[in-house]
Amino acid sequence: MPEHIKTLKQYCKEAKKRLKSGFWQNYQKNLDEQLARAEQCGISSSKVKEYYTCKITEDIKNTKDEFEDFYKKVKKLLDEEGEVSNAIGRLTDREYFDSLSYDERQRYTLSLSEKYLRAVERYKTEKEIGLN
Repeated sequence: MPEHIKTLKQYCKEAKKRLKSGFWQNYQKNLDEQLARAEQCGISSSKVKEYYTCKITEDIKNTKDEFEDFYKKVKKLLDEEGEVSNAIGRLTDREYFDSLSYDERQRYTLSLSEKYLRAVERYKTEKEIGLN
């Protein structure tokens, strides 16, 4: 079995750790605060709930750390220059890219563009609900 595939026991341990650490209480507290803030600003509460649902899913899947670093780069780019036509080129790790074969480069570029689209969508959602 590949290393990146988790067993049921590992998932259970992670869930138990979340329960013990107050993860869900913190999540609920943050959600309630953002819903109150959204209500004051006239922002749709369903958009806030949708945003936090996606955020919590990423947290549980443990994809957050890797994506979070990438998102920070995209956010900085969007804040400073807006959407630019060569965003994928700017976000490409050149040293890594140059070490890849042609097929691997294609997969890397496709993966990078998918992550970029997710990051832009998140950025726009956060702007819309007032988190940026």
